[in-house]
Amino acid sequence: MIKTNKDRVVMQSVQGQIAHPVAVYPYRISHEGAPLILPATGGITYNVQVGDPAMGWAGDHVEPGVSIKLTETGPNGGLNLLACVGNEAKVVSGDAKGAKGFVTGTHGGIDHVLIYFHEKDLENMTIGDKILIKAYGQGLKLLDLPEVMIMNMDPNLLEKMELHIGKDGILEVPVVTEVPAYLMGSGIGAVTAVSGDYDIMTADAGANAAFGLNDLRFGDIVLLQDCDNSYGRGFLKGAVSIGVVVHSDCVKMGHGPGVTTLMTCKLPKIRGIKDSKANIAHYLGIR
Repeated sequence: MIKTNKDRVVMQSVQGQIAHPVAVYPYRISHEGAPLILPATGGITYNVQVGDPAMGWAGDHVEPGVSIKLTETGPNGGLNLLACVGNEAKVVSGDAKGAKGFVTGTHGGIDHVLIYFHEKDLENMTIGDKILIKAYGQGLKLLDLPEVMIMNMDPNLLEKMELHIGKDGILEVPVVTEVPAYLMGSGIGAVTAVSGDYDIMTADAGANAAFGLNDLRFGDIVLLQDCDNSYGRGFLKGAVSIGVVVHSDCVKMGHGPGVTTLMTCKLPKIRGIKDSKANIAHYLGIR
């Protein structure tokens, strides 16, 4: 059993409203120069859920399930900072009041928190419905491996991931694939990884095939090689980060499936163990 400080991690309420999709300029220019009109971020996405393929949709940056935010910058910053993957979410207004789900990630730029709810509950939701989250996870630490920083993850999800510390002192984490640092694009250089995400670039078909990116699913756990997410997002030889796929592939240059960081280490103290079931939908019992 991995020892943590979960009994000292604060659980606090945060709340947002289901966000309407936004369009200022109708066209999205693909990396091949084609102007496209496609569904993208926001709203209630009825037919795309955590556990589904993240590639191949007729969309751009599609967010599975329900997307929430607040109109005021400060409170929305608090929502995005404190909401952690795996946190319990509950609808507190409207016809779906009382329905429960869980956070699946945060999406930078648009600053949305993404939430899974059962399909039957989605049918009763409307734009503007309020959703309360029991924010729990920021400040979580591994007591036996303090070099590894944990962020954006509910302690109960961490316990379900079957993590181990090997005899060599390296943390072993189930992952579906490992991604080289040169494929990380939009979001690189951000001042923090303790909210939002950054994208795996997918314009190169050869790289997609070589690293198994064509098979990525929403909720997949992935390892990012030579990526330091400790105090921002950047390249550092030997560093390792672990993240979860939160939004779909994208048509724009420099973009692709988004990854919210769950753990990072400046030293090679994290080892990926290939496991096709390494997905939060599996860990949280919906797939």
